Amino acid sequence: MKIFVIGAGNVGGGQVRSAVKAGHDVTVFDQPTEQFEALLTETGAKKAASIAEGAKGVDLVYLAVPASVVSSVAAELAPVIGSAVLVDGTNPLNSTFSDLEYKGESAAADLQAQLPNVAVVKAFNTVFAGRYASPSQNGAALQVFISGNNEAANNKVAEYAKSIGFDAVILGGLRFAKSMEELAFLNIALNASKGLTWQSAWSLTGPNGLK
Repeated sequence: MKIFVIGAGNVGGGQVRSAVKAGHDVTVFDQPTEQFEALLTETGAKKAASIAEGAKGVDLVYLAVPASVVSSVAAELAPVIGSAVLVDGTNPLNSTFSDLEYKGESAAADLQAQLPNVAVVKAFNTVFAGRYASPSQNGAALQVFISGNNEAANNKVAEYAKSIGFDAVILGGLRFAKSMEELAFLNIALNASKGLTWQSAWSLTGPNGLK
C-alpha cells in the first residue's frame, strides 16, 4: 500500500518503521528536526514537502499528531485526501493529561464531522508506540481495535494492521471509537500512576476468537 504518515514522533516514527519493514511505500510529513531527518535516513521513507503533497494518490493517511492540532491538519487534508482512508491513531488528552477532551461523541467522531466525505477509521490508538516493533505477547499477536462507518475502509486498515504483525479486530461503526479512546486513556493512566513500562496492551480473550 501507499501510506502517508503525518507526524514523525514516537507514534509516527514507529508506524513508519513498521510500514517500511512490511514493504509498504511510505511518505512522511513533519516539521524539520534532527529526529525527522534521522528517521528518513534510517528507513528510506520519502519526505513530503507538505501535507497536500504527501496525501496525493495514497491508500492510507495515518494521523500521528497531538490532539491539539488534529483539527488544523484535517483542514489541510480536506481538499486533497481524495479516496484515501484516514486512520486516526490519536488520543484526545487534555493539556494536563488528566482526562480526555472532545466536543461530540468522541474525538474520532469530531474528526468525521469535520471531514464528512472522508472514511475516518479509529485504529492503533490503544497500542503504545513501543509495541510497534514487537507486536506480540506470549506468542500471540497484539490486537488492534478498528472502528469506522465504512466497511471497506475498516477492512483496508485491518489488512494494513495484519501486514505489520498485529491481529486486527473490527469492532464496527465509529460509535466504538469512544470506547477505544477510553481504553487508551485507562492504559495511559495506569502506566503513569503505577510506574509501569509503557508496554501494556489490551486484548479481548476467551474461548472464541475475534476477527
